[in-house]
Amino acid sequence: MPTEHGTINPMPPTPAKKKPAKSPAKKSPSKKRSAAAELPKRKPARRDLDPERIESILTILRDTYPDVECALVHASPWQLLVATILSAQCTDVRVNMVTPKLFQTYPTPQAMADAPIESIEELIRTTGFYHNKAKSIQGAGRVIHEQFGDKVPQTMAELLTVPGAARKTANVVLGVAYGKAEGVVVDTHVFRLARRLGLTRSETPQKVEQDLMKVIPRDRWIQLSHELIHHGRQICEARKPKCAACPLETLCHAPDKTWSS
Repeated sequence: MPTEHGTINPMPPTPAKKKPAKSPAKKSPSKKRSAAAELPKRKPARRDLDPERIESILTILRDTYPDVECALVHASPWQLLVATILSAQCTDVRVNMVTPKLFQTYPTPQAMADAPIESIEELIRTTGFYHNKAKSIQGAGRVIHEQFGDKVPQTMAELLTVPGAARKTANVVLGVAYGKAEGVVVDTHVFRLARRLGLTRSETPQKVEQDLMKVIPRDRWIQLSHELIHHGRQICEARKPKCAACPLETLCHAPDKTWSS
């Protein structure tokens, strides 16, 4: 265009700057996970808790010991309670040798509560730990006489208030005397066999009982304890189990057949 200084060519328009092409966004590794990876991880099912396997164990035990029952001799729920307290760390055979004279001397809860503690101790001395056991059965007599009218209670909650009646003892009394399945009796034999058979991996009687209650039908809780106790005494002993004679041998998951007491 003309000016006083001459002609000036107009400036060409500045080309628009091109925006750099965006590179494809990289997906976070976490977004590339497969659908399977998104599912919650689950522990593999335990083969030893297969319902069919457990049913086979229960059937064999029932058929092998059809008439097995509590080995503690008793004539009443009160006598069973006392005998069970005495059976701690003692054989049922020894308890059955002691209780006839004990019950003849002190036949009722009140008589036991009023008895000289030294006399009770002398009568039960051979069952072991007789000082503590004497205190327990005397205390049990006092509570049952004063709080329950000389009748052994029929509920777990009430029984657990009785001196000497921990959960195992309460399960024995409820199951044997009253036919009530409130739990599974876990003594040393049941504890050992339940672990050897792979029915539990727990390491305390309380947890073993809870594990058994989850996998064993309730209508088998009472009798199963008798069967396992008898099997533990006759066949599956602590140190030298008689595996060759065991009807459960093919179902046994005891690791390496390495035994300990």
